[in-house]
Amino acid sequence: MTENAQQQPTAPSTELPTQYAPADVEGPLYERWVERGYFAADAKSDKPAYTIVIPPPNVTGSLHLGHAFQHTLMDALTRRKRMQGFESLWLPGMDHAGIATQNKVEQQLAEEGKSRHDLGREEFVERVWQWKEEYGGRILGQMRRLGDGVDWDRERFTMDEGLSKAVQTIFKKLYDDELIYRAERIINWCPRCLTAISDIEVEYQEDDGELVSIKYGEGDETLVVATTRAETMLGDTAVAVHPDDERYRHLVGKRIKLPLTNRTIPVVADTHVDPEFGTGAVKVTPAHDPNDFAIGQRHGLESITVMDERAVITVHGPFEGLDRFEARSAIVAALRSQGRIVAEKRPYVHSVGHCSRCKTTVEPRLSMQWWVKVGPLAKAAGDAVRDGRVKIHPEDMSKRYFDWVDNMHDWCISRQLWWGHRIPVWYGPEGQVVCVGPDEQPPGTEAEGWKQDTDVLDTWFSSGLWPFSTLGWPEQTADLRKFYPTDVLLTGHDIIFFWVARMMMFGLYAMDGEVPFRTIALTGLVRDERGKKMSKSFGNVVDPLDWMDKYGSDAVRFTLARGANPGTDVPIGEDWVQASRNFANKIWNATRFALMNGATVEGPLPDPAEMSATDRWILSRLNKTVAEVDAFYDDFQFAKLSDSLFHFAWDEVFDWYVELSKTTFQAGGRGAEVSRRVLGEVLDVTLKLLHPVVPFVTDTLWTTLTGGESVVIADWPADSGFRDEAAEREIESLQSVITEVRRFRADQGLQPGQRVPARLTLDGTALAPHEAAIRQLLRLQAEGDAFAATATLPVAGATVALDLSGTIDVAAERKRLAKDLAAAEKEKAQATGKLGNEAFLGKAPDNVVEKIRTRLAKAEEDIARIQAQLERLPQA
Repeated sequence: MTENAQQQPTAPSTELPTQYAPADVEGPLYERWVERGYFAADAKSDKPAYTIVIPPPNVTGSLHLGHAFQHTLMDALTRRKRMQGFESLWLPGMDHAGIATQNKVEQQLAEEGKSRHDLGREEFVERVWQWKEEYGGRILGQMRRLGDGVDWDRERFTMDEGLSKAVQTIFKKLYDDELIYRAERIINWCPRCLTAISDIEVEYQEDDGELVSIKYGEGDETLVVATTRAETMLGDTAVAVHPDDERYRHLVGKRIKLPLTNRTIPVVADTHVDPEFGTGAVKVTPAHDPNDFAIGQRHGLESITVMDERAVITVHGPFEGLDRFEARSAIVAALRSQGRIVAEKRPYVHSVGHCSRCKTTVEPRLSMQWWVKVGPLAKAAGDAVRDGRVKIHPEDMSKRYFDWVDNMHDWCISRQLWWGHRIPVWYGPEGQVVCVGPDEQPPGTEAEGWKQDTDVLDTWFSSGLWPFSTLGWPEQTADLRKFYPTDVLLTGHDIIFFWVARMMMFGLYAMDGEVPFRTIALTGLVRDERGKKMSKSFGNVVDPLDWMDKYGSDAVRFTLARGANPGTDVPIGEDWVQASRNFANKIWNATRFALMNGATVEGPLPDPAEMSATDRWILSRLNKTVAEVDAFYDDFQFAKLSDSLFHFAWDEVFDWYVELSKTTFQAGGRGAEVSRRVLGEVLDVTLKLLHPVVPFVTDTLWTTLTGGESVVIADWPADSGFRDEAAEREIESLQSVITEVRRFRADQGLQPGQRVPARLTLDGTALAPHEAAIRQLLRLQAEGDAFAATATLPVAGATVALDLSGTIDVAAERKRLAKDLAAAEKEKAQATGKLGNEAFLGKAPDNVVEKIRTRLAKAEEDIARIQAQLERLPQA
């Protein structure tokens, strides 16, 4: 519990402003931390390393509550480890966000009446870099507002030179190991973004569509298929039925007429078809459906593409040039006119995939793309968790991880964009295909007939390298040797698939089986106070900067941490942030009181024999809290550690110890000196414990209290092992007396400051030394000659007799309580009657019955309380 030896203490101050003003403190204090290099990690240090790499936010983004939530937790982890003596590195950076960033710049160009094609590829990419320098990275400044203790000198960007080299290196390695290949397959295509997107970038939602049943064939050789995408029938090359379906066995192997075309298509037997679903016959469009593509591969069917990249029909005929949705209506109308429509259902609600970025309906499309063969990589990623090299926290989230890595399909990594890491493959004039590494030259020039692949890599490809590329890989740098593998990946459970699994695959592959991180700590998502997802369409999105402006960054951070139960979603409302602001003010005011009354950290703690029971109690509770908080940190229980600190600081230190100390300070002498030193110790340790979560107010108060340079570089408190169970029991008895008498006073309608004559009988209890404190806290004056007890309260072995004559109107109070008692008894009778009615219980829902039971319990509790109050009243 001593401050870091590197600090040069100055004389402690005894003055603080009367109020805490976060806006005046936070900005200048953060810049001071950065200027002094508190967050800079040293790869040459002998200290043990502790590393977290930040999940890189998009360069297009700004700070939202999800960022603020996760950043608060990561900052708390790294600040604590730094105080514990670790060489703590929290590495910041941003993702180039291929699709989102290109869209931003294309929108900018559109306002100028231009497109990227007017500029050409090279000039367009330069324009994106200009946009990035001017507009990108807004979130970095917002991270400073939040108090992120990141090492800004190590900030990385997924398109910077070093990371680009890492991308080219691993692509070449995967290609040479035959883990990257090029093939024509069905992909998810966004007609708005004009690029392939991965399965996990597709968001499914229930849309109102249509289900149309169409008759294929003529005469006796007909069957009916149902579809929600009638426009794709132009590309049908078969109808599939189950081989055991007797209804269609006579048609298998025959060809039937495809309506609206001059083609005939075969009927094939395939076990993929469910004979119980619909008519048991399905149309097969290999170029526009992944399941149909698989059927087509098994039966050697032709793949006919009927739409271009913008989802416009390209088949010659009356529908050519129509958008897919226009074509859908036109084709159904044409089929209806020919009597081919057997049934139509509208609306037909079904799950439809949408681009996660622009919300456009995704179109399955046959396309030549680059793929990662994930089989061996995914197996290694699963094995690393199964054998314990990587822990997933909470453990029950492991199932979701295994469900993904154990069933992962090959990953489409090419994107039809200009902004991003261009695929390092060249095609020669005679069909040559050459993959080029970072230190190699292209095999030839464009004039010689060589052309580089025009596609770029999926953004998640480069971010999958993040834990090691940011530390200098493929070079064997000092940072890589010191800080890899990283210790904790803290991220939302929603991107296990997007990012976590890919980092695991690439980290194990590139680093010869070394894991990228030892622990995956998964958080939930931030929701509004009703538990509803935050969405612009719901009107419940909150800008955390607004709350920081209003209540301070500490208040926002503490609110988020206090809701952070592992893996579960976090509801948050403004009232809770306001309560956290009140907590910061409470810390400020209590420390200010302590300083005004001489609290100090100078010199060693006095011997426990010199301390009062109150002093020993708070030190015992302090050490238990240190141990408890450490255990919660180690288990990523941020909500529990925040709650523990809140209740210890507010309830035990500020509401009890500080109040009890006032009597000691007023008495003076050696007891007051001892308590001043104990109070200083308690505040010193409490501020350190709170610092990782609420850094600004704690650093301001701690430096004032101790004269130390900064709590950022102070030593983390250790549990000294001091315990005093007897003192804890004694103070618990004292608290019981004070709490019970306060409750009685409130029940009798006495004002908090109203003084009441009282006789205390404390003989034979441990409470005798506390009589002065009891009288002061309860506003009890000496009994006097005319004292006549009108109420007697036995509690914790002591007796408190009160003379309430002249302080309340007994008759009026009896009348009020009698009225309340009658209401409570009526409520009890009604609830008892319903619960005794078998007919009611047989019909009422369980939740209704439970509510009535709750009402009965409440009524019985009220009756007992009111009767006790009546008994305590003096006789009229």
